[in-house]
Amino acid sequence: MLSKILVPTDGSETARKAVKYAAELAKQVNASIILLSVIDRSAFIASAIPPEAAPTHLTEPIEEYLRTAIEAHLEEEREMCRKNGVKATKLVSTGHPVTEIISEAERSNVDLIVIGSHGRSAIASALLGSVTYGIIHKDTRFPVLVIRK
Repeated sequence: MLSKILVPTDGSETARKAVKYAAELAKQVNASIILLSVIDRSAFIASAIPPEAAPTHLTEPIEEYLRTAIEAHLEEEREMCRKNGVKATKLVSTGHPVTEIISEAERSNVDLIVIGSHGRSAIASALLGSVTYGIIHKDTRFPVLVIRK
């Protein structure tokens, strides 16, 4: 039985499609949803500079901007869930997306992860670092439902 569904989201159309699907599923089985967005610092700090060496006056404004944008799209997605009669909570974390998603799934003891995928090939995913690909190939106990673009 499903009681908690984790939906990682980045605000993309594919992620919104996954949220919508999860909300419809949650309504049918009377489950709640955890909406999770992860701020990946490596995405805005050059890989040549380790995060601990980057000046905080450069990274903090970027992170604040991202957090504000993430909060706004999470609120829209939570409202979509509420309109479907589904309880949803919002979470924002910072770190490597795959690691943070799996950690939150463990912390919250979810029954299912619903995530969107752009449908790239395995090679493209490996080169681009697909979060969906990483979650599917992690050795975890969580079932993963992938919603295609």
